[in-house]
Amino acid sequence: MQALAPLMQSFCQFKLLHDLNGMYKTVIPGVKFYRADTSSAREPLLYQSGIIVLGQGRKNIYIADSCVQYGSGDYLVLGVPMALECEAFAEKSLPIMGLAIDVDSHTLHKLVGQIDEQGKQVCSNSQHDKNVLDFGVKSNSVCEDFNNTVMRLLKVLHNDMEAAILGPAIVEEIVYRTLVGENGHILFDLARHDGHYARIARVLDTLHKEYAEVISVEHLANQAHMSVSGFHRAFRQVTNETPLQYLKKIRLNKAKDLIVTDGKQATEAASLVGYTSPSQFSREFKRHFNATPRTINVGAQPIY
Repeated sequence: MQALAPLMQSFCQFKLLHDLNGMYKTVIPGVKFYRADTSSAREPLLYQSGIIVLGQGRKNIYIADSCVQYGSGDYLVLGVPMALECEAFAEKSLPIMGLAIDVDSHTLHKLVGQIDEQGKQVCSNSQHDKNVLDFGVKSNSVCEDFNNTVMRLLKVLHNDMEAAILGPAIVEEIVYRTLVGENGHILFDLARHDGHYARIARVLDTLHKEYAEVISVEHLANQAHMSVSGFHRAFRQVTNETPLQYLKKIRLNKAKDLIVTDGKQATEAASLVGYTSPSQFSREFKRHFNATPRTINVGAQPIY
């Protein structure tokens, strides 16, 4: 298979992104290119749900006691947004490069419906007991068909008009290739509205939107139409965290963005993300980031 890195480097030249250290939104909705000059130490981040294709470099993702590794020639499937820790490695003094692709809900449901109409079993895992949940992050090796589709996406990104017209159809094919891939059930189960995985995904969406509100586990369990004990167990199966631990990580990461990106003072950021005690916020912020709100790296940019 042809490596993706040369096309990513060519895209950098086309868009003059040689100094980019972060994310760049392409003209294709939901497709972002990312680049980093150097390695980065393990740090807390928020990953959005979707598909991440790494063309150069490698990364380790840590969620509680679990570690997911992926590198050049791998892609990552995230069925739900995840609060995690990540370390990145630039190899042979070459920049880290990749693509992050959102999975549009309409596209996902359309493709799952078409697959169902064909009577195809995406994979054995897609038919597993809906009460047996899977971890929300999976790493996969790029197969030839998937690789060829991503290459076509990178090629059209070199022409803004072609990207705008042809790009969405290629993205849809990438979602299809993911659905029929080894861990396609991670996305497939999201379309099963009555399944526990889809219920937890909807709760996670709520947490990422309403993190500043007063939220109880009982309220979240009711939203998922589950008992508190059943919801608690299902939530841990997907995220490796308790609901309140996960909520705290969202709030702290959002507060960091407000401080680093928007220049907010610590007390204001704490209030905006739902903290009522500034001292508690400072303690938990330092424990989570190993830095105080005043000393956190102002130049840091979150990178997938």
